[in-house]
Amino acid sequence: MIKKATTTIVLLLVTFFVFAQTSNPQQYKYTFTVAKDGSGEFRYIQDAIDAMRVYPLARITLYIKNGVYNEKIELPATNTDVTFIGESVDKTIITFNDYSGRGKLTTFTSYTAKISGNRFVAENITFANSAGPVGQAVALYVDADKAVFKNCKFLGNQDTIFAAGENARQYFVECYIEGTTDFIFGPSTAVFQSCTIKEKTNSFITAASTTPGKKFGYVFFDCKIIADSSVTKVHLGRPWRAAAKTAFIRCELPKQIAPEGWNNWGNAQNETTTLYAEYKNTGEGAATKARAPWAKQLSDKEAKEYTLENIFSNSLLVAQESDWFQRVDLKNFEWPSAKK
Repeated sequence: MIKKATTTIVLLLVTFFVFAQTSNPQQYKYTFTVAKDGSGEFRYIQDAIDAMRVYPLARITLYIKNGVYNEKIELPATNTDVTFIGESVDKTIITFNDYSGRGKLTTFTSYTAKISGNRFVAENITFANSAGPVGQAVALYVDADKAVFKNCKFLGNQDTIFAAGENARQYFVECYIEGTTDFIFGPSTAVFQSCTIKEKTNSFITAASTTPGKKFGYVFFDCKIIADSSVTKVHLGRPWRAAAKTAFIRCELPKQIAPEGWNNWGNAQNETTTLYAEYKNTGEGAATKARAPWAKQLSDKEAKEYTLENIFSNSLLVAQESDWFQRVDLKNFEWPSAKK
């Protein structure tokens, strides 16, 4: 009898807890403020993230007051629907100095900020990796889907932005991005709209590793590419993986752009599998006469396919593989017999 009563109580508690989780969103906190001077609820961004309800029932907004936040932050995949709003882009700075080779760190753990929660939005914030020119050092690692960055700055050298997530979609609007080598890289589908992109050395702007089957990888619309005065030769991109896709559309290209425009990363076979495209670019570096013959100049008809709706469409992310589960061998594994 006692056991039955206990079971009933547990079920009632679970039912109440689930009901409370879903029917009373007002009981949770959805607005947080971080300030270095102590005028907010938290002094550290990560402390505010840790205080947020995971899988929230409404969007959570984190206001970040001006200040230099010297911390390594991570927004986990369970922290969906979060917005970061900085007080001002030049004075709200998140920075750290990790880099690949520092202890056990690799490129993918060298980030200053890692954003994995889907439907993330950031506005008026600078993300920086202050390690200097020491090799791979990521300022932003973003593998969240439907992530938007508006009026943000990304400062670093090699590998400034890791646009990650094979099926992730990311949108950068009116942002400033600077770096040296492959400073925009990864497998996501990402659009850069009206951004300023600064190359700081003779190197490569992008290194896409677009997932095979995707129609779009990185697309730059109406961006302005600039370079340090000491720079003489810049490539628009090289393929980190064979199916890399990158397009520059109506962008302003400086005189430092190499005449060939693109690089095959030392593998001629990549020339048959990449899609590197341009359309109606302007500036001294926009001439296409000497472009690599395997790069593509889009026709008007082809350029019309490059819309936000098409680029971010689920159906165009990866070729349909409805039979993916049938490709896995589910037989019981048997260890090979030991050699005698």
